[in-house]
Amino acid sequence: MMSDDMLSQDEIDALLRGSAEPEEDTEERMKINSNDYISPIEEDALGEIGNISFGSSATALSTLLNQKVEITTPKVTIINKNYLEEEFPHPYVAIQVQYTEGFSGVNLLVIKQSDASIIADLMLGGDGRNPSGELGEIQLSAVQEAMNQMMGSAATSMSTVFSKKVDISPPSIDLMYIPQGEGEENLPDQDLLVRVSFSLKIGDLIDSSIMQLLPLTFAKSLVDELMNGGATEEVAAAVAPSLDPPKGTSQQQKVNSGMDEELVRASHQQNSPQHLGVQGVHGETINVQPATFSHFEPTTLGQQETKNLHMLLDIPLQVTVELGRTNRSVRDILELSSGSIIELDKLAGEPVDILVNSQLMAKGEVVVIDENFGVRITDIVSQSDRIKKLK
Repeated sequence: MMSDDMLSQDEIDALLRGSAEPEEDTEERMKINSNDYISPIEEDALGEIGNISFGSSATALSTLLNQKVEITTPKVTIINKNYLEEEFPHPYVAIQVQYTEGFSGVNLLVIKQSDASIIADLMLGGDGRNPSGELGEIQLSAVQEAMNQMMGSAATSMSTVFSKKVDISPPSIDLMYIPQGEGEENLPDQDLLVRVSFSLKIGDLIDSSIMQLLPLTFAKSLVDELMNGGATEEVAAAVAPSLDPPKGTSQQQKVNSGMDEELVRASHQQNSPQHLGVQGVHGETINVQPATFSHFEPTTLGQQETKNLHMLLDIPLQVTVELGRTNRSVRDILELSSGSIIELDKLAGEPVDILVNSQLMAKGEVVVIDENFGVRITDIVSQSDRIKKLK
């Protein structure tokens, strides 16, 4: 006869079954295999799109924050929207962008709330060392502006890649803390999402990650247009010659998949510096000869060259207007005080110098526009003079 305080064997078995079910369910959740939904070629293509887009975004963010920004090669995975609590256990900031031209879809940019606090502090003039733990309206607006610049730069890069105009709506920002149900309403309305995760480094302040969340159907449509639509030949060649592996038996599909991966690696090798004695895809030795460059005369750019030139149009340059210069000894500098006057090497009314990345590019005269100083360009330095200054 059993005591009332003791459990029967049936009750023990029931408890064991009950404790095993959550573990089994957790394992089932984590068994999502990306290759079940996207092929290795599609995965490479999405990584290449993200790599090009966020490469220019890093430049824009670096200019805004006045910090060195590094974004590494992305990692592409598939996640289930129903189990985001395991994927995003910490508080995050989500920036939603809707494509208004060129594509029809939504792009969600996700960063940790702690990283967003540092970015907000830098945007508001701080040093990012002691950011506020709370993200108020001002901090969120600062992060929103930073992400707006990043996504705008990414859209410009995508316009070049896909050879068509790509435009986005102003981004909306919200806090996302899935365990407490915050921000779930802003997630794309699909069960399966593609996560493109980048390693993000900002100076010595942030060493974390930044993620893109795309609906699976939208991600596949991007790949399809990249490979079969109006993408530039250079980018299309860098990812793969085709989207899907040929049909056949399971063994044939494995072989073809391996061949596709070799083609992708080979295409990347073609775009990277080669060395003498490099082994080719099939094991043969490739002898690479040093390139010999001739003198190039000015000529009219073709259509393809013009497209390539457009990729440089969004590179930020520092423009400086120099009123004048002078040389002073250390004694003179130490004797400076409030009210001291320093005489420059320019006469009153003489044109000021306009420098681009510390190189003289033009001359102009100072004007006042609505109580702000401006410069009216009066003379452009000739191409030959600019080249002489570079030597």
